[in-house]
Amino acid sequence: MNVNLTPELERLVSQKVQSGQYNSASEVVREALRLMQEHDELRRIRTAELRNEVKRGLEQSRRSESTPLDIASIKVEGRKRRTAKASLK
Repeated sequence: MNVNLTPELERLVSQKVQSGQYNSASEVVREALRLMQEHDELRRIRTAELRNEVKRGLEQSRRSESTPLDIASIKVEGRKRRTAKASLK
């Protein structure tokens, strides 16, 4: 299999090998693909959890068990999460 990388990605792979962290470009690519696979799995799990939460909320709403929404609190919480996520980048 041949893989074409942008010059920027080629430099990144070379830097990883030169650092001694990896023995070859193939090891770097394998690790990157493994991390991508983990990322995809985490996204799948989070999506499933979110769907379950929505389903549970809808069921509670149908049974009138839900508490009224506090939109202001929801906005504050959403902004906190967005800020926290942005600080990780």
